[in-house]
Amino acid sequence: MAKVSRAPQQDEPPDIFDVPAAVLCARCGQPDCMGCEDPSDNEGSGVVAIVPWERPGGTWQRLWATARATTLSADTFFAALPDGPVRGAITFALLAEFLAVGSMVALIVPLVALVMPQLAAAVVSNPVLRDRLIFLGVVGVPALSIWMAVAHAAHGVALDAGARRNGARPQRRRAIRFGLYACGWDLMSGPLGALAAAFSEGGKAAGQALSASVRVPARAAGALLSGVYSLAPAPAARARKWASRAAGVVTVVSAIVVLVFAVILYKIA
Repeated sequence: MAKVSRAPQQDEPPDIFDVPAAVLCARCGQPDCMGCEDPSDNEGSGVVAIVPWERPGGTWQRLWATARATTLSADTFFAALPDGPVRGAITFALLAEFLAVGSMVALIVPLVALVMPQLAAAVVSNPVLRDRLIFLGVVGVPALSIWMAVAHAAHGVALDAGARRNGARPQRRRAIRFGLYACGWDLMSGPLGALAAAFSEGGKAAGQALSASVRVPARAAGALLSGVYSLAPAPAARARKWASRAAGVVTVVSAIVVLVFAVILYKIA
C-alpha cells in the first residue's frame, strides 16, 4: 500500500486525494512499482491510499469521493493513477453509469409528462404501450450504462495505443482503469451528481462540478499521457488526437449496434 502523509481519523471524512508529492510503494519502496501483491491477496494493488473507491468505507462515500476526484482533481488523480486490479474499477464504472443514466431517466420522464400530458395519459391508459415502455426502461437503463462504461474503457485502450505509437511503454491495464474511473465524470454531470453536490457543498459547488465535467476529458487524457506514459507535450498531443479519433469511431459503431438492438427489443416487447 502506498505511503500517505497521514491516516484520516474515524470521525473525519476521507480526503478526496491524499497522496504525497512522491508516491512510494510501502512494500518495496520503489517509486515506479506497479503494485506489490500481498501473498494472501492476489488482487492487492498497493493503490488503496490513492483511489478513494479502493479504500475501506461505505459504498456511496467511496463512490462520491472518487467521482469528485476524477472530475475536480483530474490532473492530479489521473497523472498518478497506479496500476492495479480492474475488477473494482469495473464495479465503480457500472455503478456510476447506472446512477447517472437512472437519474437522468428519472428526471426526463416527469418533464416529458408535464410538457406532453396527452402522451403521458395515453401511456397510462394503454397497458400494451405502458408495459412495453416499462420493459424498455428495465432493459435499456442497464444496457446503456454498460455501453457507456465500455465506451470509456475503449477510450482508455485507444489512449494506450496512441501513446505506444508515439514511443511510450505499454500500460494497457492502467489505461483501462483510466477509462473505467473516468465514468465518474458522467455521475458528476448528471442530475444525481448535481443534487449530491448541491446538498453537500451548496449550489455553487454543483455548478462548478458541471462546468468541470465538460472540460475534464482533455485534461484527464493529457494528465495520463504526461504522468503515466511520461510523454512530452508534442507526442502527448498527437497520442490524444489519435485516441480521440479511434475512440470516436468505436463509439459511433457501438452506438449504432445499441440502437439496432433497442429497435429490435421494442418490436418484440
